[in-house]
Amino acid sequence: MTQQLVVEYPVDGCRVPVASEAAAMARGADGVLRYGDLWPALTELLDRQVHAFANREAVVEVGGPRLTYRELWHSGARIAGGLQRHGIGYGDRVAIRMPAGLRWIRAFLGALLSGAVPVLVPSALPHRVAEQALADSAADFVLGAGTPLPDGPSFIDDGASLGELAVLCYTSDPHESRGVELTNENLLSAIRSLVGTLDLPRDGVRNLVLLPLAGTRGCVDQLLPTFAVGGTVVFARDAAGIAEALETERVDMISATPEVFAGLCDTVGAMRRDGIDTRGVRRLSSAGRSTRRPAAAPRDISATLRESFPEARHWLLWGSTETSGIGLAADDLVCGERAAHDLPPGEVLGKPFGGTELALIGPDAAAGEGELLCRGPNVSTGYWNDPAATADRFTGGWFRTGDRVRITPDGTVHRVDKAAS
Repeated sequence: MTQQLVVEYPVDGCRVPVASEAAAMARGADGVLRYGDLWPALTELLDRQVHAFANREAVVEVGGPRLTYRELWHSGARIAGGLQRHGIGYGDRVAIRMPAGLRWIRAFLGALLSGAVPVLVPSALPHRVAEQALADSAADFVLGAGTPLPDGPSFIDDGASLGELAVLCYTSDPHESRGVELTNENLLSAIRSLVGTLDLPRDGVRNLVLLPLAGTRGCVDQLLPTFAVGGTVVFARDAAGIAEALETERVDMISATPEVFAGLCDTVGAMRRDGIDTRGVRRLSSAGRSTRRPAAAPRDISATLRESFPEARHWLLWGSTETSGIGLAADDLVCGERAAHDLPPGEVLGKPFGGTELALIGPDAAAGEGELLCRGPNVSTGYWNDPAATADRFTGGWFRTGDRVRITPDGTVHRVDKAAS
């Protein structure tokens, strides 16, 4: 990154919304806010939940299989044992390339428990780009859609530490996907932040996830926080499955992109006309990725969502793969009703949370507008096998997002249409 003045923003408005989360954080020697009481590794957090909620449903496929926490853990341990039989062990890379669902989760857990680093390859990537990602990661084993999952005696490697690489997640760029290194601390910090910000209940949230899992939005933002509170992840293959999930699976949370929610509005309208009660849904989580297109739901979609799910609070989450999928959050009052008075649709991105701090660079940075930089315990250490890109995008603990924004004095981040230079 060329030398430019970095202006940290804001001072007073930048806050962690949940007081207990702020109290649990302290600034490290590197200047980054960090949680002081995280589990040593993701596998240890999951192991605790298995013992606490052994007989509770962990994963449900509407119209298909369902597994309790104990069954899922046992399945993952046998896959880990099968990988060990193939010579896979600590630090090896196991690529997962298959659609979202129970099988994906079993593969992911098996790779983790084997001591390997799961390599997440987005299923939406063009074949050529996906093959390049596999080659770039130098994957030692590939768990694909058309091949049986390995099987063997149960095996669990839980010797990882906070600073070690936990997941290698490739970006969704259809032209040049990069491997983002996410440590155990990155993942556990993001999970902790999301559980607190979304106020996820500890008595069994049932989260209908309509997001791809091979990326931070689905895996880090939804799957892992749901497991962290002993909740149930529900998958539906089509609109009929969504209707069945709402009617029979006691779904109280739905997670999707703003685009998916826009398409879901008509479906939900038809469901309500058919007598399906949607009042049990208490949380809607929209995952937005980039400020270069409207990440917040437009006002008309927000209004329709409020009508379709009258008891639900709608959260917009903004982040990138490099920030573990999180960084900014806004609720429905910010991205809907309040924005309707004086802001264009989709402009509000939210406020930082979970230890995320913001800075701007550019000629107008001191006035509150410029390219957005982020730092925090959730921010990646850099790109896999790409020191040049790492040096360009990560500097002094800050990640350069490439997105142009405006930050108001209260700490709210707004999208600016003009791309950052």
